[in-house]
Amino acid sequence: MSAPRLHIIALGGTIASAPQTDAASGVMPTIGAEQIAAAAQLDTLTLEDEPPLVTFEQLAQVGSGSITLTHLFDAVRSIRRAAADGADGVVLTQGTDTLEDSAFVLALLNDAGIPVVLTGAMRNPSLPGADGGANVRSAARTALDPRMKELAADRRLAAALVFADEVFDPLSVTKAHTTSVAAFQAGLGQGPLGWVSEDRLVLPHAPAASRAVPGWSVPDLSVPDQSVPDHSAPEAPASDQPTPEPAPAFPRVAVLEVGLDDDLSLVEELAEAGYAGCVLAGVGGGHVPQSTVARVAAVAAEVPVVLASRTGAGATLERTYGYPGAEIDLLGRGLVPAGTLNARKARLALILALHFGTDFPVL
Repeated sequence: MSAPRLHIIALGGTIASAPQTDAASGVMPTIGAEQIAAAAQLDTLTLEDEPPLVTFEQLAQVGSGSITLTHLFDAVRSIRRAAADGADGVVLTQGTDTLEDSAFVLALLNDAGIPVVLTGAMRNPSLPGADGGANVRSAARTALDPRMKELAADRRLAAALVFADEVFDPLSVTKAHTTSVAAFQAGLGQGPLGWVSEDRLVLPHAPAASRAVPGWSVPDLSVPDQSVPDHSAPEAPASDQPTPEPAPAFPRVAVLEVGLDDDLSLVEELAEAGYAGCVLAGVGGGHVPQSTVARVAAVAAEVPVVLASRTGAGATLERTYGYPGAEIDLLGRGLVPAGTLNARKARLALILALHFGTDFPVL
């Protein structure tokens, strides 16, 4: 048996952060992918009696708040290239603030047939008890498990989030604490899919159905990957080199959370401000004040409005309450139910649906 092959993609974040010369200026992402992986001691992770062969790629070096959908589209292309080169799995490291968002997007877009497992750290490498190395090791063990490759191949679990030894479903995982090393929780009352113990993946739960959305596919770029230049051939003259395709301009989608005695006047300004859609995080099962119904309906006649719940767990109701401003009334006026997606994930799903020209997906 040949050694398993793992590709590590790094985007920055706390796991890559180091103190600056001026201690008062805090830490910033400066540490590269290979150094991040070194803390995981992957050379002692034996699978098929051999440690994995590991390759590295520094796709970005930013804080998690600066990660974009363009970065994630590039990550999909990197995962495809890794699979074509024989990789069995991919680990992607980034900051934790948007880790759940990236995992959700990659769970829907990774079509390479191998899993991508996302992780990061809550304590930067300069702190006692830094957790990045342990998280990367558990993520690597998960990404290289044959069961994960099978789940990725039929798009039931094309991406997973691993943190503090627990394996989470991207459709439900949320960051639930600002500083805890166990910051991530599974929503919808389902708990984690599994966990890593003694360098083994325990996976008692897995999604039953494919999450592939028809029509959602990241296009390949006409320009070859330039992250690892080929120095074996002479460089082509500048006039002969292809022009890189510009990054796509993704539709702008707003998220508005409904509060007590809220007039939702902001919704009237969305279309004029250039927003192509809106996610309304209603109270309870997806409700708004009766006084705002006409305003919300007028916006839904102009741009897609997805109705979610601000509670963070459970599905948007569809046929229980009939009073003005409740779900039956709102859905009858053209709003679209978010299902079990929270407002943040529904926003990403609506952006992708608008970008690819499809209906909002049922997930």
